[in-house]
Order: sequence, then C-alpha cells, then structure tokens
Amino acid sequence: MKIGGTASEKVKAGECKSSLWLASNPSKRWGELFFLFYTPFWLTLCLGIVVPYKLYEDFKELEYLLLGLVSVLPAFLIPIFVVGKADRSLDWKDRYWVKASLWIIIFGYVGNYFWTHYFFTVLGASYTFPSWKMNDVPHTTFLLTIVCFLFYHVTSNLTLRRLQHSVAHLPVKTQWIIKSAWILALSYFIAYLETVAISNFPYYSFVDRTLMYKVGSLFYAIYFLVSFPMFLRIDEKAEDLWDLPRVAVDALGAAMLVTIILDLWRLFLGPIVPIPDTKQCAQPGLPWFPGHTEL
Repeated sequence: MKIGGTASEKVKAGECKSSLWLASNPSKRWGELFFLFYTPFWLTLCLGIVVPYKLYEDFKELEYLLLGLVSVLPAFLIPIFVVGKADRSLDWKDRYWVKASLWIIIFGYVGNYFWTHYFFTVLGASYTFPSWKMNDVPHTTFLLTIVCFLFYHVTSNLTLRRLQHSVAHLPVKTQWIIKSAWILALSYFIAYLETVAISNFPYYSFVDRTLMYKVGSLFYAIYFLVSFPMFLRIDEKAEDLWDLPRVAVDALGAAMLVTIILDLWRLFLGPIVPIPDTKQCAQPGLPWFPGHTEL
C-alpha cells in the first residue's frame, strides 16, 4: 500500500468543488481567502486610524517602521500557527500562501528599490516623512507594499478566474482580447484607487496631483499589466504545482519585464511634469537616470 504521496497527488485528492471565483486547489483557495480576510486589519489600521486621525504627525522613524511591521508580520505569522485544513498534509514549502508571499516579496522589493525612482523622476513624486531608508526609499513602503500587493493580486486572481469561466465558450483570440482588456482596466482602476486612497497623507506628494491621477496611474498600472496574469499561474493547475525556486525566478522575470517597460516610457515619453530639483530625491546606485552623479 502506498502511503503519503507527492504534493501534486495530495492536492488532486483534496480538490475543492468547482467555483466560478475560487481556486480548485484547496491550498490556493485557503491562501487567497486568508489574504482577503486579513486585508481589513491593515487597511483599517493605516487608512482608518493612522491617516484620518493624523497620528502620523507624531511619528518618527521608529513609529513608521513599526507601522509597517505591525501591518505585514501577522500575514506571515498567522498561517504558521493557524494552519488551514488544506495545508495540514503539505510541507510548508508546498503551501500556496508561502509561494504567493515569496512572489510578492520579490516583486515588491524590486518595485520599491528600483521603480520608486521612476516615480521620483517621471511622475514628480516625493516622500517627506521621517524614515529609515534603503536606496532613498523608506523601509515602511517596502513592508506595506507586501500586504497591498497581496490584496491586489488575489483580487485579480478571483476576477480573472471568473472571467475565464464566462468566456470559455468563445474563440481563443476573443478570449485573449477580453481578458487583456479586463487586465488593463483592473490595473488602471487599482492604480488610480491607491493614488486617491493615500491622497490625505500629506507626506507623499506630487508636483501635479491631478495629472498623477490621470496619467501617473497609467504608468503605475504597468506594474499590474505584467504581474496580474503572471501571478495567477502559481498553482492554478493541480497537475502543475510550482516549487519555490520557480516562484522566485518567475517573480524576477516579471520584475525585469516591468523595468524594461518603465524605462522605455522614461526614454521615449519622459516625465509627465517638469521636475524641479527640490522635488527630486537622490538616486544613488541608479546610473541610468539623468543627473546621476558619477563617483
């Protein structure tokens, strides 16, 4: 008698009933639902308490860092100690929430470390709150990006899955057109929504906020045009479960593609507003940006 089995066999054995929105893979279904249910915690903390009550006015470097840590750490600690039923028979490295978290951590790290400087030099953005930084980007944004992007990408997964069920009867080319249009619309909507949502926080500012809403949101949407369809592929098919090295390589590939597209915008379209020197942050270690000081 065969005892145990591979992760793929365990997932197939425990596949959930078909759903128009949720993953058939039970581990992926649990992980997506967990990230969705976790979202109100950090969202309420940041946008429901800290910003409207202007608690940030008393924040220094430590408080901003703690805000990021308090927002993101439970998203990793809770699944470790409260193991979902679907994950109990799986090794930790085979659980979907681990893979999804790794993908987003890598993608978000590249986004903060490199792409934030496009916001400085192309969109006219600037951070003015006190913070400890890496490459002139606040540590807090590295942390908050993780929970934000997990929410965005899980939401995208649900809608793309539902859309696939709706268009499955159509010709393949028509499916591609419809899904591409939806990804573009959803990407722009989320980028625009985030920009509006943080507009009451005065220490993340833009040279022209109105132009940032309209055009800058399209620039920001490039992140998701690439990442939404790529992130969906993780463990979407029971016969094609990913390991962590594949997850990492895929996230890096997605990040590289976004970097190329953003830099093509910088080269051929340029800044959306005139960028005064006083609005630009330093760009250490990014020699492809104009004005970089050679050492």
